[in-house]
Amino acid sequence: MIRAHLTIDPHFEVGPINRRLFGSFVEHLGRCVYDGIYEPGHEHADADGFRTDVIELVRELGVSTIRYPGGNFVSGYRWEDGVGPREDRPRRLDLAWHSTETNEIGLDEFATWLTKVDSELMYAVNLGTRGVLEALDVLEYANIRSGTELSDQRVANGHPEPHGIRMWCLGNEMDGPWQLGHSTAQEYAQLASKTARAMRQIDPDLELVVCGSSSAQMPTFGEWERVVLEETYDNVDFISCHAYYEPKGDDYGSFLASAVNMDRFIDAVVATADHVKAMRNTDKTIDISFDEWNVWYQSRYDQVDKITDVDAWPVAPRILEDSYSVLDAVVFGNLMISLIRHADRVTSASLAQLVNVIAPIMTEPGGPAWRQTTFFPFSLTSRLARPVALELKLDSPTYVTERYGEVSLVDAVATHDHESGGTTVFAVNRSLTDAATLTIDSRALGAVTTVSATSIFDDDIHAANTLEHPDRVAPKENDSVDVSEGAVSVTLPPCSWTVLTID
Repeated sequence: MIRAHLTIDPHFEVGPINRRLFGSFVEHLGRCVYDGIYEPGHEHADADGFRTDVIELVRELGVSTIRYPGGNFVSGYRWEDGVGPREDRPRRLDLAWHSTETNEIGLDEFATWLTKVDSELMYAVNLGTRGVLEALDVLEYANIRSGTELSDQRVANGHPEPHGIRMWCLGNEMDGPWQLGHSTAQEYAQLASKTARAMRQIDPDLELVVCGSSSAQMPTFGEWERVVLEETYDNVDFISCHAYYEPKGDDYGSFLASAVNMDRFIDAVVATADHVKAMRNTDKTIDISFDEWNVWYQSRYDQVDKITDVDAWPVAPRILEDSYSVLDAVVFGNLMISLIRHADRVTSASLAQLVNVIAPIMTEPGGPAWRQTTFFPFSLTSRLARPVALELKLDSPTYVTERYGEVSLVDAVATHDHESGGTTVFAVNRSLTDAATLTIDSRALGAVTTVSATSIFDDDIHAANTLEHPDRVAPKENDSVDVSEGAVSVTLPPCSWTVLTID
């Protein structure tokens, strides 16, 4: 039996948890939009063509903010194609995903959908093939009440109230050679700085996200952040991080420790941002928008490369539709632990993506919608996380991984509500073979009245929820909780994610 010990003291805080940490991402990619959130012929479609079964699942998931419309897609996107009468909207080639975009859904429709799922819009502007003027145009269209050409267009299109978008991404992954308009750090930084300054002339209180590296493995990582922030620091509020994880062969030990890499990635970006802060002798702090993260089996996919005939680029093809296992859900839950652990600097995050495309929610055209295994750690964390992340003292045995060296077998984070006195602990057991006893020193929390625990685990770590078996995997009540004077203990099954609520 693995034995780990956790000390919690609510006086030691990491910082408040911004609800934007539980955001997601909808890109015009594959079946995320079409056949995902929007399927007008479906039996559960509402008057606007949106699937109400998907709406219910998104609300259950607890998504706070949704980044839109990309992603790689945005670097070739003309926002004005997606507004106005549908019959007048053009079909366009989507060079990012070798697809055909119908533009049936655009800014106005997506903003309408967000009101149905009670979420905030985080909008990305095209700085790949476009620039300052187009960013100003979409800002005017979206946020000015009326009295100008573009705001009056929105009103005429049936949306008299402005969309009121507060958070804007200045392009997407501009460090990536795959990106339309890929540029050097200096070239991108100058364009982003010009765009930010111009947008703030309309509204100085906008929250702006500048592109960081598309992964920590990029050859320009670190230097890209430094150059971009030196140019844009005074004009932006966030720098983005993107990270995806998958096992390499059967090296599940390293895969289960993916959050170690996320921790190091965040720490490195924070260090670079604070270096620029010190150089500029300013009190302003740049936070992180971790606006793409997930488990993604990128090595499985080459469908895009196979669609070589431009006359045959499909509408909403089935691409990047990973089926997630219990193993994936444990890694996923651990990534959420990493985000919460850095709540003082990661104040926005977007799970990529929301429906069908590497997503917690899957749909079948004309058929059902169901929850993937990764749905559960997200929904439970979003619902049960308390307002403040705490600093912890965690003692755990370790194991050696091929990719990340020596890491803890047990990882955990705690959140606390000072008003109610309640605490929630999220924990993972990375061992594939052994259960772990986690003992929590709860003396600083006061008298414990009730404790409950829920775990995600299975004898088959590759078990998944599918169209044929949508309920194969679900969270299970963990009845191993023991409460004694000054301590709470729980058994974490092998390869498991657990949430423990202490009141």
